[in-house]
Amino acid sequence: MTDEPVFLDRALASFTEQWSPRIVTTVNDYDVRVAKVEGEHLWHVHDHTDEFFLVLSGELHISLREPAGERTVVLPRGAVFTVPRGTEHKPYASVPTEILLLEPTGTSTVGDRHDEVPGHVDATTGHALR
Repeated sequence: MTDEPVFLDRALASFTEQWSPRIVTTVNDYDVRVAKVEGEHLWHVHDHTDEFFLVLSGELHISLREPAGERTVVLPRGAVFTVPRGTEHKPYASVPTEILLLEPTGTSTVGDRHDEVPGHVDATTGHALR
């Protein structure tokens, strides 16, 4: 954590990797992460935590497998959505999209249970900003 302001546009300009979040700050025991995304992530579940998404630019789709069936939420720029713990989900973006995530420190980007991790997805607990 830094004692100086972090500018999200600068943080996002500091990397090019897709599906590879950077930790911009911490709040108590939570990481605030930013990521660039395009294409599909993978089906995964966070057993013990919710996952918060804020779309900074572009448009994010999140498919959800819920007891009532499968559905997809569409998040345009400025929208927020929280995936409840234990809900299987798969984010994807058909256009280049920038997102902000709020998750407990140490949370894996591929959850506790997941499909095979494709090569374009970084299985990480977040990277420090450079």
